[in-house]
Amino acid sequence: MSLNLLVLADPKASWLKPLERLSADVHVTISNDEAEVREAAPRADAILNGTFTPKLLSIAVPLATNARWLHSLWTGVDNVMSPEVQASPVPFTNGRGVFRVSLAEWTIGAMLHFSYQMRRMIRQQEAGTWEIFTTEELYGRTLGVVGYGEIGRAAAERARAFGMKVLALRRRPELFSGDPLVDQTFDQAHINDLIAASDYVMVAAPLTPETRGLVGAEQIAAMKPNAVIINVGRGAIIDEPALIAALEANKIRGAALDVFTVEPLPPGHAFYRLKNVLLSPHTADHVQDFVHLAVECFLDNMKLFQAGQPLQNIVDKRAGY
Repeated sequence: MSLNLLVLADPKASWLKPLERLSADVHVTISNDEAEVREAAPRADAILNGTFTPKLLSIAVPLATNARWLHSLWTGVDNVMSPEVQASPVPFTNGRGVFRVSLAEWTIGAMLHFSYQMRRMIRQQEAGTWEIFTTEELYGRTLGVVGYGEIGRAAAERARAFGMKVLALRRRPELFSGDPLVDQTFDQAHINDLIAASDYVMVAAPLTPETRGLVGAEQIAAMKPNAVIINVGRGAIIDEPALIAALEANKIRGAALDVFTVEPLPPGHAFYRLKNVLLSPHTADHVQDFVHLAVECFLDNMKLFQAGQPLQNIVDKRAGY
């Protein structure tokens, strides 16, 4: 049976090439032009969103009266979860878990950066000085994961290989059942307890109304003086002014940040100058062919859709992820 796929994207985008593998009975329309999207949406059986803003998807969804599936290429859907998408009864899926390996590896790298004082090593090398100093192992340390989903679990798996203890928090604690990677579980009401017991705090939660500002001044104050916070979730989950104040006062050891409340991070921002910050311009998951990994996830779901089988990575629109 033939079907119409509307792809919201720049028709010149290189990541579109794998879509050529779709079967001949899939008729693909690719556009980032509002007029063309309005014209094509009523015919669409499925919509693939490849944009980072809600505008085109918000236009298409109310007009797509024949649509039976919406898919967003990326993991985070907070930037496209418009009222129109939330109100739609059409199943909405995403690229959940696609970037779990790269983000987990980046998290391990960030912990090694601080535990072995890599910044000091580079500084001494560049200065041509030989000054012996003491470092520490990850072995025996504790990683606390705030937002234990696909990314958090991948980080836990790698942390366990280093001999670390893993504490984890998630919205639905019942999903921890039988997980051999986690030493102790927490619900959101006990986030301070997790943070206080952790040497490294990994924030990997999606951005929702419930998680915005989840790690605030109170939570940062609960951190050990030698603890490091790592954010690969969304910038707005952490109260950035409170974090900056703690970093400037050396109340905590440091922060490794891949995401920020405002992106790009404005010139002159405090995070650029702080020596106890490891900063990535939201590129921790930008491994080679990273977008194509997301496209492959979509193509796998397309096979299920065409076969009438249950889709993977269904988004809970009320929860926001």
